[in-house]
Amino acid sequence: MDFSNFDEMAREMRSWLENEDKKYLLLYGYNSVGKTRLSTAFREIGWLGGDADTLYYNAYTEDLFTWNNNLDRENESVLRMNTDSSFFDGLEGLEMESKIRDELGFYADFNFRIDYNSGTISFFREVATERMDNLKISRGEESTFVWCFFLAIIKVAMDDSIEDYNWVRYLYIDDPVSSLDEHNAINLANQLARVLKDPEVNHQIKTVISSHHTLFFNVMCNELGNANKLFLSKSGDPVVYSLQR
Repeated sequence: MDFSNFDEMAREMRSWLENEDKKYLLLYGYNSVGKTRLSTAFREIGWLGGDADTLYYNAYTEDLFTWNNNLDRENESVLRMNTDSSFFDGLEGLEMESKIRDELGFYADFNFRIDYNSGTISFFREVATERMDNLKISRGEESTFVWCFFLAIIKVAMDDSIEDYNWVRYLYIDDPVSSLDEHNAINLANQLARVLKDPEVNHQIKTVISSHHTLFFNVMCNELGNANKLFLSKSGDPVVYSLQR
C-alpha cells in the first residue's frame, strides 16, 4: 500500500491492529526512511482524539531523562525525570525499582535509587565491601537503564489492576537496538518477547515494533510468529511511502 504521508500510514496501521486478530505488528525499514516520524504520527493520533493512548519508545524517550551535569562540582550527579510527561504518572508505590532491576541485571553491574519527591535518579556501584556513590554512568549505560525503565512500565501497563496506566491501548517501540552489538541485540529481542508474552499476564494492548536492525527484526519475527510483518520504503519525487507485507 502507498501513502503520501505518515499520518495516513499510521491510521491504516491502527486499523489493522484493531480489526485483525493479531497483537503485534513488526515493521522493517532502512535508516532515514522515516520510522521515528511514523512512531510520532501514530502517537499523535491518540492525542488528537483527546487523550494519549500510546506508550512509546523512540529516539525522544531518552530526552525525558536529563543529567544535572554537576557543573559546580558540588552537587550530586543525578538523572532528572521530566515528570510533566504521562510516562511517569503514578509510579511511586509500584515497586518500580524492583521491576527495573529485574531487567537491568541482564546488562549492567551498577545500581540506582529513585527519589520521587525530587524526580531524580542517583546511581551507585558496589564492589566487594566498597560502595561508590553519585556515579555518572556512561551514555551506553544510560540508554540501557532507560530501556529497562521502559520495560518496567510495560509490565505496569499490562496489569489491568493499576488504573494509572489503563490509558495505554498501544505500545510503539522504535529501534531499541541502535547502539547495541549483535549479541546484546539478540538478548534485548528475547527480553522484550519474554515481557510481551508473559503467560501470567492477560492484556489487550497492541504492539508495534519497528527497526532497521536485520538480526533484531529476525529474532522478533521468530519470537512473535503470528505478527503482521511489514517492509517500509520510500521512493519518487514527491515522495511516496510504501508498506509491503
